[in-house]
Amino acid sequence: MAVELNHTIVMARDKKASADFTATILGMEVGPQYGPFLPVQTDNGVTLDFMDAGDGPITPQHYAFLVSEEEFDAIFARIREAGITYYADPGHRQEGRINRNDGGRGLYFEDPDRHNLEIITRPYGSGG
Repeated sequence: MAVELNHTIVMARDKKASADFTATILGMEVGPQYGPFLPVQTDNGVTLDFMDAGDGPITPQHYAFLVSEEEFDAIFARIREAGITYYADPGHRQEGRINRNDGGRGLYFEDPDRHNLEIITRPYGSGG
């Protein structure tokens, strides 16, 4: 069996709000609750398991999603429609811009818990 990422836990102040936000913006669905988790599964089978953090701190993480050009357009439209600030870079210095790395398109935006979400149309290092 090949090694594959199966799931990761995404800590949230409000797991329902965070799962709904991510699923809505990316055009996915929130699955039924499983134990303390609200899952959002990507098309390649990786599940983001949203879990309430309680009173503890949340360390922002980075989650990157490889999408098609058509999916990028649809996600980008939802980001703009929702008035979400987006950036061309992970350090959030190039506000309101997208990048063209490796001949594709990409951008970064934050979820309600300040996790840094990224959509790209080409994997980094793929040329272009």
